[in-house]
Amino acid sequence: MSAAPVHHTPVSHLERVEAPGSMLTKTAAKALAVLRFATGSVFLWAFLDKTFGLGYATPSAKAWINGGSPTKGFLSSVDVGPFQSTFHSMAGTWWANWLFMLGMLGVGLALVAGVGLRIAAASGTLIMAMMWLAEFPIAQHTATGTASGSTNPLTDYHLIYAVVLVVLAAAYAGHTWGLGRRWAKLPFVQRHRWLI
Repeated sequence: MSAAPVHHTPVSHLERVEAPGSMLTKTAAKALAVLRFATGSVFLWAFLDKTFGLGYATPSAKAWINGGSPTKGFLSSVDVGPFQSTFHSMAGTWWANWLFMLGMLGVGLALVAGVGLRIAAASGTLIMAMMWLAEFPIAQHTATGTASGSTNPLTDYHLIYAVVLVVLAAAYAGHTWGLGRRWAKLPFVQRHRWLI
C-alpha cells in the first residue's frame, strides 16, 4: 500500500505565506479587501473633511485650507484622563496638525491602494492609541465630575480600528483587489520587507 502523494502549496519566497485560497478562502480574501477599502476610506474621509471642510464634522470656515486647525477642537476639548494637559498643549500646534493629517492621509491611501500595510498598521495603531488616550474611556467621570459617557472602558472603536489594521497587514489584504502583489515585487520592497 503506497502513501498518497502529498501536495505542497508553493510558498512564495518573498512573502513566506501560502497563497490566498489555501490559507484563506477566496471569499475571506475578498472580504478582507472590502474591509481594507472601507477602513481606508474612514481615514481618507477624515483627512478630506478636515482639509476642505466638507460640512460634516468640519464646516468650511474651519477647514485646514482656510486656516483652521485639524487638532485644536478635539484636543482642546479633552476633559478626561491623566493626559489632559498634554493634549491641551498639543492642540492646534503646527506639528500636531501636520503629523495628524499626514498620518490620516498616509494610512488611508495605503489601505485603499493595498500597499505598505505594515507601515499603515503601525502608524494607524499609533494614531488610534493617541485618540484612545485623549478620549480615555476608562474614566467614568470628566474633570468636572460629570459622567464621561463612556460605554465600554476598554474596547472602543479606536481599539477595533487598530486590530483591523494589524489583521489587514498580517493577512496581506492588499494582494486581493489592491496593488499589494505588485508592490511586494519591487526591488526596494524586497530588500526592506517592513515596507510590505
